[in-house]
Amino acid sequence: MTVAPHTGQIVESGSDAPGAPPAGTSAEPTRQFIWHGEEDTAAFARRLAAQPLLANAFVTLHGDLGAGKTTLVRHLLRALGVQGRIKSPTYAVVEPHEAPGLSIWHFDFYRFDDPREWEDAGFRDIFANPGLKVAEWPEKAAALTPLADLAIHIEATDDTERKVTLHAPTATGRSLLQAL
Repeated sequence: MTVAPHTGQIVESGSDAPGAPPAGTSAEPTRQFIWHGEEDTAAFARRLAAQPLLANAFVTLHGDLGAGKTTLVRHLLRALGVQGRIKSPTYAVVEPHEAPGLSIWHFDFYRFDDPREWEDAGFRDIFANPGLKVAEWPEKAAALTPLADLAIHIEATDDTERKVTLHAPTATGRSLLQAL
């Protein structure tokens, strides 16, 4: 991600105003942000990391190659207290991480092709246990994963700016969205 100096505030538009039906489906509140640079990405990651419900959430990241999904995950993991090198799980499919009092699994399903790999790799067990699960390219394993608590859609509008839409289809997701 090319980075330009950040000069403005994060622009936010909430679509779940009191008395108005949420955008998207009536049961799925959404919220949009504009990130003007990587510092906005980092600031969002810090706000998300501060939410206690995140500890057992399933968060999916959607967007084209280069949209900023892995950049967001790296900022989120740092904000949660992960130390050391943070590698992308593109070839390994999943990278486990430990933060103080928290287990985290970062999935990248970009190269996921065989549903048998789900069982063979023990992913069912990972999702059955406590901890934060974050998945890039979740649509490649959509028939196997649980419903995401928070789905983050990132669209690159230029080299530095990102349009971000959050969907919250579960009670946990709605609580996270409301806190952001």
